[in-house]
Amino acid sequence: MSLADKVLAVNNDLPIRTDHPIHSGKVRSVYWLTEADSRRLIHEKGYDVAHDAPLAIMVISDRISAFDCIWHGEGGLQGIPGKGAALNAISNHWFNLFKEYGLADSHILDIPHPLVWIVQKARPVMVEAICRQYITGSMWRAYSQGEREFCGIRLPEGLQKDQQLPELLITPSTKGVMKGIPGVPEADDVNITRKNLEDNFSSFNFSRPEDIDRYEILLREGFSVISQSLSALDQIFVDTKFEFGYVTDASGQEKLIYMDEVGTPDSSRIWDGEAYRQGKVIEKSKESFRQFLLNHFPDPDILLNKERMPEREALAREHALPESAFMDLSKTYTDIAETITGKPLDVSDNPKAEIIEVLAKEYGLIV
Repeated sequence: MSLADKVLAVNNDLPIRTDHPIHSGKVRSVYWLTEADSRRLIHEKGYDVAHDAPLAIMVISDRISAFDCIWHGEGGLQGIPGKGAALNAISNHWFNLFKEYGLADSHILDIPHPLVWIVQKARPVMVEAICRQYITGSMWRAYSQGEREFCGIRLPEGLQKDQQLPELLITPSTKGVMKGIPGVPEADDVNITRKNLEDNFSSFNFSRPEDIDRYEILLREGFSVISQSLSALDQIFVDTKFEFGYVTDASGQEKLIYMDEVGTPDSSRIWDGEAYRQGKVIEKSKESFRQFLLNHFPDPDILLNKERMPEREALAREHALPESAFMDLSKTYTDIAETITGKPLDVSDNPKAEIIEVLAKEYGLIV
């Protein structure tokens, strides 16, 4: 089997029984189960959810998304070997740690395979909840151009690139295109302020105004748990994105939970601690691939300027990137996953066949 064959690039063609369209995102595909299968699994597996809660199979791929595009490599590589398994393993580790510390639950109910989650349907909060402990990335670009207010937060003068901030900052942005909200542009991923949330809490899918405080508490708590754990491994948790949603548990109680992935190389920046103390930044995240792309193409503005999206999509479509870049990123994902979990990463040789087998034998979900 070739290296390309071991990559799970297409994850929306599995024969999982569903009567809904398969939702295929940049990285994950979601198969909503039939009402009968959802009720059956809730009963058989004893999941702590309402008896009629909709369930889904969420399958992660090894595709690599950066600058809102999917990239491919030489030799037919359509993804990063081991990437999906690494992301799931890291998220699973943090979610388990959150439970140990008494933080909120996640949407994950079961893990049948390293690339698969069984999840309950949640009503998402339409906020990309971002925490920043260092000034880098988009915040630094804005700051270096003279901006001193970021998501309604006033930044002090004299900050240097990659410097630790005086305090942890919460800098939310929109999740999807929000329409009809005063002061919020109708575009995806635009910065917003806490006042935007307070004045329009229901538009952002918060159930009540006080849940804005709750989401910030969970954001800070989750960040703190991950940051302290990484610090013990001499890794720096630079910034990250969380997502939240509402579910109803078996007792009928609505609760705010963590959604999607947490603390991964895709949703976070992680730096090597020893290198940082020596004045260097060594990325332990997808940011290293983003920097590779910025250096690989002669006009990096194509990747940074949203108005040049057609040119960017053409770059991704027409350029097979060096296999070495994909394998370097594979090592980044594998190394940080094994560092965080303390275990060897379980990478499948034939992931699609393994997923089908386990979902057929243990869950009765294959048609």
